[in-house]
Amino acid sequence: MAQITAAMVKQLREMTDSPMMECKKALVEADGDMDAAVDVLRKNGLAKAAKKAGRETNEGAVAAFVSEDGKTGALLELSCETDFVGSNAKFTGFASKVAEVVAATEPADVDALLEKPMGEETVSSELTEMIHIMGENMKISRFAARKAENGALASYIHMGGKIGVLVVADTDSDSDAVKECLKNVAMQVAALRPQYVSTDDVDADYKEHEKSILLAQAKNDPKNANKPDEIFEKMITGRLNKELKEVCLLEQEYFKGENKESVGKYVESVAKAEGCKLVVEKFIRFETGEGIEKKEEDFAAEVAAQMQ
Repeated sequence: MAQITAAMVKQLREMTDSPMMECKKALVEADGDMDAAVDVLRKNGLAKAAKKAGRETNEGAVAAFVSEDGKTGALLELSCETDFVGSNAKFTGFASKVAEVVAATEPADVDALLEKPMGEETVSSELTEMIHIMGENMKISRFAARKAENGALASYIHMGGKIGVLVVADTDSDSDAVKECLKNVAMQVAALRPQYVSTDDVDADYKEHEKSILLAQAKNDPKNANKPDEIFEKMITGRLNKELKEVCLLEQEYFKGENKESVGKYVESVAKAEGCKLVVEKFIRFETGEGIEKKEEDFAAEVAAQMQ
């Protein structure tokens, strides 16, 4: 029996774009013969999927899953070739089912997810079947799983799956008002793209960097000539706070609110009305295509590192 090495599995996977474990099984069955292993994969129904593997997957959908008790949830981006398939109910439904597997099993990475059970099959085999049915290459681009043992999760899918959001909150209430509040917060994240939950989460180095830029801008403005340093300090503090309001969720103006209240004030008002604890702790926002861009950046970084 030939020894099956990791390098052989990697080579076969790159040749066929088949799941890692399927490549290993094929090599074992073929006793290490690469060409015979390819035939094994073809006989197992992976050939059609492999032929499509070179096609670009720049479209797709984001799916969300939150358990009935609101304690477990996941986001997943499933990519395909065309927007026509990306908006197909069968495609988005499949993405939602895979997101449920993610929430239940919390896999370490995409390779681990592909080997997780999905009904009587694996995610890998079900994905291959979907590729056969829809006639397009498909890939799981990324996913994230979260738990809220002492709180609740809420999700929101925008534009039929173009944007997906998962919000994690610390709360001791499961009232309809709290659920609606978290749903609204998720909608806020989808619409206004915050980068942080609050200013407390912003890195100190980032703040100092922005302050240095704002200070230079202020001192270079002829209108501010001969102003004392304490005036500049007040000016840049105000400008920095305005900038942070745009990137920090709780400081953003609540998009459905009145009197320009912040998201933080809105959440506080719901907590007070319900007589409960309600604190937004985290959020995750996926937008279709971002995962692909990230992979391209990672690939470029890997090439650059190899050239050094």
